[in-house]
Amino acid sequence: MEKKNHLKDDTFLQHPILILLVLVLGLVIMDPFQMGPVGGLEFRPVKHNIAPYKQVMKNWPRDNQSRLGLGKLEFEGEVFGPESLEFDHLGRGPYTGLADGRIVRWMGKDVGWETFALVTSNWSEKLCAKGNESTTKKQWKVEKRCGRPLGLRFDKESGKLYIADAYYGILVVGSEGGVATPLATHVHGKPILFANDLDIHTNGSIFFTDTREATGRLLRYDPPTKTTHVVLDGLAFPNGVQISRDHTFLLFTETTNCRLMKYWLEGPKTGHVEPIANLPGFPDNVRINENGQFWVAIDCCRTPIQEILSHNPWIRSVYFRLPIRMSFLARLMGMKMYTVISLFNEMGEVVEVLEDRKGVVMKLVSEVREVKGKLWIGTVAHNHIATLPYP
Repeated sequence: MEKKNHLKDDTFLQHPILILLVLVLGLVIMDPFQMGPVGGLEFRPVKHNIAPYKQVMKNWPRDNQSRLGLGKLEFEGEVFGPESLEFDHLGRGPYTGLADGRIVRWMGKDVGWETFALVTSNWSEKLCAKGNESTTKKQWKVEKRCGRPLGLRFDKESGKLYIADAYYGILVVGSEGGVATPLATHVHGKPILFANDLDIHTNGSIFFTDTREATGRLLRYDPPTKTTHVVLDGLAFPNGVQISRDHTFLLFTETTNCRLMKYWLEGPKTGHVEPIANLPGFPDNVRINENGQFWVAIDCCRTPIQEILSHNPWIRSVYFRLPIRMSFLARLMGMKMYTVISLFNEMGEVVEVLEDRKGVVMKLVSEVREVKGKLWIGTVAHNHIATLPYP
């Protein structure tokens, strides 16, 4: 018996290619050198509750003219990863949060962009300001110190700007700008891990998302009591949030589940949450227009292979630890990333779809704002803003 085991060991050792494959697989799974797209990040994929690919794509309207590709590139090389766009009560703007940690505002052609606010006094130009490099991995190492402002909202009555920062939580700064004041950094004694987007209710409460892969939350901060509460938990990468015009409900996106969700704030369904639209890609922010309709920014599009990854977390865990750039991994899944923006009514019905299939305006989109006959389009990945006349 001992001789038999010895032979088996020798047989294994005589196959160096097999040994090499085992070692490579082990390195990929552990990723000790942090070479994969999620290297250095806590990544624990779970099974997604995602609608069937064929069902969604069969019913999704297409923009065969790729009208979004006719948009105009604005401020190229002047803004870095401008995710969220805002305008103050005087119509000035846009204001936007940048990958280098600043909130800036456009002051017109004669002045250009100026720094309006910072999320932390730790910010320094030497450490944080990397120009065009701000939207690359080089910035990730300093983001925790410099901040990463994502969602922006003005309180139209007070003129204060509220900020959702990935590292510093929910903050506020006065109409004159400066260093923002933290409001919500913890909930029930535990830190908010990734504040992503926010909106303000007429009663002053601030609803915002705390983004995580499977344990994401919709939270509420109440200014009178200075307390933060959990509204919903167990969400799959909750992202953009938008309160309806009559404040009876809010919409939020679940990025990895590729869907638009409704949470009722008033009425017989108060406290109830329901999916109202399944999407062809991965949604980011959602913003309301003057007609009470909702623009959703979508990074498109899903593929059959991507659906296999969604239902098999262990495959996805290995896949995203491969020492290959994310863009190439996307191609392996048959994905050719491009931008889709879609307008929905309150029932979740599609009103409009605009596409940029060739990535002329941008390949990744974060937010769409409709202001005075123009769409303003932000992106976390590029160093420009796009605009398009609409309708």
